[in-house]
Amino acid sequence: MAALRRKFGEDYQVVNTNRADTFSAPVKKKRQRFVDKNGRCNVQHGNLGGETSRYLSDLFTTLVDLKWRWNMLIFILTYTIAWLVMASMWWIIAYIRGDLNHGHDASYTPCVANVYNFPSAFLFFIETEATIGYGYRYITEKCPEGIILFLFQSLMGSIVDAFLIGCMFIKMSQPKKRAETLMFSQDAVISQRDGKLCLMFRVGNLRNSHMVSAQIRCKLIKSRQTPEGEFLPLDQCELDVGFGTGADQLFLVSPLTICHEINPKSPFFDLSQRSLMNEEFEIVVILEGIVETTGMTCQARTSYTEDEVLWGHRFLPVMSLEEGFFRVDYSQFHSTFEVPTPAHSVKEYEEKKSLPSPAHTAHSPSPALTESYGARRDRVFSVDCINTSDDRRRATGGRLPSKLQRMSSSGKEDLQRKVLLLSSHHSEKACSTGDLPLKLQRLSSTQGPEAESRLHLKSLKVDFEPMTQSTGDLYQHSLIATPTLSPAPVPMHSPLLSAGGRPEDNLPAKLRRMNADR
Repeated sequence: MAALRRKFGEDYQVVNTNRADTFSAPVKKKRQRFVDKNGRCNVQHGNLGGETSRYLSDLFTTLVDLKWRWNMLIFILTYTIAWLVMASMWWIIAYIRGDLNHGHDASYTPCVANVYNFPSAFLFFIETEATIGYGYRYITEKCPEGIILFLFQSLMGSIVDAFLIGCMFIKMSQPKKRAETLMFSQDAVISQRDGKLCLMFRVGNLRNSHMVSAQIRCKLIKSRQTPEGEFLPLDQCELDVGFGTGADQLFLVSPLTICHEINPKSPFFDLSQRSLMNEEFEIVVILEGIVETTGMTCQARTSYTEDEVLWGHRFLPVMSLEEGFFRVDYSQFHSTFEVPTPAHSVKEYEEKKSLPSPAHTAHSPSPALTESYGARRDRVFSVDCINTSDDRRRATGGRLPSKLQRMSSSGKEDLQRKVLLLSSHHSEKACSTGDLPLKLQRLSSTQGPEAESRLHLKSLKVDFEPMTQSTGDLYQHSLIATPTLSPAPVPMHSPLLSAGGRPEDNLPAKLRRMNADR
């Protein structure tokens, strides 16, 4: 839902461009700002009581903080009063000594020559204080009190000059006026950047001189109530503008867009386009840096209320590449344009994202079925394993006897068919008799083609872990059943098995006689 903000004087009204669903926000009056757009804080201190004397303890800072008209008034009054007081003291000395009555007497030696009245005494003080020294009025050596007053006048004049001139110099060199050339955008915007919803505003520097070590901070001013019931008016909350990543340290040569990512740690986590119309908050932006020309710290401030935050907008670019340099077009500094932006908050998006999909829940197998399927798969004797084992044997075929190689190549199809037949039986059946005692081999040879195929499979040396384990179990069981029968098993590569026929036919004569006797 795209909304256009139209301001009419102090009031504004949100007009919805969607005709199907018309929604208008209630008319809001302009409220008092905590910080003005020019950075002035709207806070006044009252009812100080006896704390007013603290201002006099730091008189220099008090004079510097005063407005220019009060500084000029204090400067003029201080010098005028000091001059009048000191001129009066010189006139009093001349009056007490009687110099005023012998002003034109050449034989009389006064304290100050050519001082006849108060105007002449005032001119003498100004000539002495300003070190003009016309040479017409001067102190004689027969006036010790005049010498002492002259020393006092020199000391007091130096102190007053240092205090007032220093105050005026600090007042003129304050970097507050430097902040006038630091610009902030009129509005802040909320839109997506790199797939994340962000609050953004723009800053710029109009001067060519740089701001050294420029750093920016943001404060959210919003009244709230604690769970304990305490009301906190104008509570201050920090907004992260890249403190952890160093993005708050600015190289302010060209206009920059400051970005605050709205995440679960942001106070705007549950802010949506609709709730923005009912919120009351103020974002205070503070830009600090060192003025390159003077080395003094400068601070520029501004603020954005909820009326000045535009949802679904983005700033227009102001940089362009010219021949040999980059040009900044400050006419587009405050301009924005609308972009597609989700109207819901980041909290709502996270909640929708965390909900499981119905289709995924319906098609996902249960853990019990997964476990049973895995166990059954481990027990099944797969033909793919045979193929893998065949490839492994083919890679090492040079190590097998020639007869085994011919047997494996000729009976490959028959072997796979027999393996599929064996895989349907229980996994604990013996898959080979090559490791069994001779008696069990003889018994298995008389039990039909199934046992013969097992023996033939063992002669081909098919290496599979499930077959080996089950054969070992059967061999251990046979040892328990017939403890007296323990001849050594015939190796797989033995020529006795490779010759074909029954296993007894390939045994030595002595063993055949022993078997016959038994």
